[in-house]
Amino acid sequence: MVRSGAKTVGEYLVGLPADRGAALVAVREVILERLPEGYEESMQFGMIGYVVPLEKFPVTYNGLPLMYAALAAQKNYLSLYLMNVYADKETERWFVERYRASGKKLNMGKSCVRFKRVDDLPIDLIGDAIARTPVAEFIMHYEASRRGT
Repeated sequence: MVRSGAKTVGEYLVGLPADRGAALVAVREVILERLPEGYEESMQFGMIGYVVPLEKFPVTYNGLPLMYAALAAQKNYLSLYLMNVYADKETERWFVERYRASGKKLNMGKSCVRFKRVDDLPIDLIGDAIARTPVAEFIMHYEASRRGT
């Protein structure tokens, strides 16, 4: 994983080649439009993160804000991390089914959707996935995973 030393989202985006920066900006706009109330944008783990602030939920395993989603430029591709898809089997099934129905090729790990251009993504589905999980529900899934249930 390529990690940036950027301290701000703007600094991160400016440091990318123009085509990669433009692709992340386009996905970022959709995320910011559809992000449920209570999440915040920040830099975390060297990428653009969308997190539950510690003021709302301080009991994380690593003492950092709980990551809901993230955007990053890796060496050979761009990444969109969707932790709500990873944390909830029903959301994962919904996401994979809708992605495949879009006709776009899904290149996904556990939470990471890999893409090279914005056109590789069903951008409306990305917005729907971001909008799908309110903070309280995401925290509930996180707590259940920590208990092993």
